[in-house]
Amino acid sequence: MKYLFGPVNSRRLGLSLGIDLLPPKICNFNCIYCEVGPTTTFTCERKEYTPNADIIAEIDAFLAAGQQARPIDVFTITASGEPTLHSGLGQVINHLKAVTAKPVAVLTNGSLFFRADVRQELQQADIVIPSLDAAREESFRRINRPAQCANLEEIITGLRLFAGNFRGELWLEILLAKDINDSPEDVAALRQALDDIRPARVQLNTVARPPLEKYARPLTEKELTEISRLLPGTVEIIAGFRTRKRENTRSAQKTELLEMLQRRPCTESDICEALNLDGQSTARLLRELTENGDIAQSAHRGKIYYQTLQTA
Repeated sequence: MKYLFGPVNSRRLGLSLGIDLLPPKICNFNCIYCEVGPTTTFTCERKEYTPNADIIAEIDAFLAAGQQARPIDVFTITASGEPTLHSGLGQVINHLKAVTAKPVAVLTNGSLFFRADVRQELQQADIVIPSLDAAREESFRRINRPAQCANLEEIITGLRLFAGNFRGELWLEILLAKDINDSPEDVAALRQALDDIRPARVQLNTVARPPLEKYARPLTEKELTEISRLLPGTVEIIAGFRTRKRENTRSAQKTELLEMLQRRPCTESDICEALNLDGQSTARLLRELTENGDIAQSAHRGKIYYQTLQTA
């Protein structure tokens, strides 16, 4: 499938079927921590970048095939870039709400929430998870490296406006990189922004997989815990410091493994946890794909990551 991937075990959402609206990285940010790679189309223009009819056709084909093997918990709309840049977003959400009773989640950088049309389209989702990595201009420019058309004040205002009217769950993600956006001044500014936005929960994250820039370094679990105590509301740390126990694992399949690695680099452990695979068959398939030249390895902070050669 070109636009659908998974289902994968999401730490936040359960068993999630991903819908990638923008397989090429079309974005208005070029974040230093991005695991997908550099932004290929750097823009703030909103339009139909991929054929909406094709996305909806894949959704319908998935539903027609049935979900008996791995019944999903949620449809998660995302993108290799920024999904709200795709003008067909609202149509995809509305179609999902019409054809399935499963909840719909949207992952976004939150940069277009100042637009009334974007806020209106997202109203139909059940869970919206935008990002706000910095509330100070200098740090915003350093961590997210936005296009000139992206305005931090507009972003925070847009998040506040959306939160004030959204009937679903708004979870705000903050990703912190060491010595980039984690200073006491940054935390104080984020605290003020959160007081204004008032999300249902705040999710703290840090650099995990190989980042776009090598100088993007993670915070420790202790550092994130200390910062979490300074922020208002319900705050949880979602960085994967611990591996979850898995049950009823199954054998790895080539297609699903390649679909996952096309979107981001992963360790063998990441793959097993996300797809609920047993370690033996996963290791064997990774070895085979590497020997055949389908995927490549790279080392990062003492771990081996796999990715398809298109993004290696």
